[in-house]
Amino acid sequence: MLIRKLFRFENAHIVRNCSSDRCKRSLHGHSYQVEVLLEASALDNGQMVYDFGLMKSDIRTLIDSFDHAVAYWDRDLPDYIAACQQFSARWIALPVSPSAEQFSRVFFTLIDRALTLTDMANGEQDVRLHSVIVHETATGYAQCFRADIDNPRIGPVALEHIEFSPQVQAEWPDPTLWQRLLAGGRRSNPSVDLQVS
Repeated sequence: MLIRKLFRFENAHIVRNCSSDRCKRSLHGHSYQVEVLLEASALDNGQMVYDFGLMKSDIRTLIDSFDHAVAYWDRDLPDYIAACQQFSARWIALPVSPSAEQFSRVFFTLIDRALTLTDMANGEQDVRLHSVIVHETATGYAQCFRADIDNPRIGPVALEHIEFSPQVQAEWPDPTLWQRLLAGGRRSNPSVDLQVS
């Protein structure tokens, strides 16, 4: 069974080397929508694949990190990178160009890591990330599956090469989030007192 949770954020970027002159030469923004699809072959004690409320923790924090921020490719022009950091307190340096396709891969990598490091506490079984869809516009989106993460023709999205600005990190409810994800530190979902009839 699949479930889907929708998130929204506003972000600015330049997509270097693309065909569209406007996109590759001008800083511009989008109202993004991110669909996170989880799957499981069984339901938890609440008769759910995964409680939507649990997705308001690390998953929402990671996606919200991109809101009102500038995302840039860490191989972009040094002057452009310096300007992004000088004129925006909220920025994210990515090891890939911030296209919709790469955003879907970045979010898949981030969310998969967070979910893998979460100890389930309500009978969830085999909950896994199915895919991530990033809507860049009302008419265009990119969808990432696990095969797109492991595809040697595309290359990896290494977590250790993603950098969140100090301001982004200062706004996280859990200030240890990034270090925990990088180091493989686990977190537990809240325990549930089961009600019986």
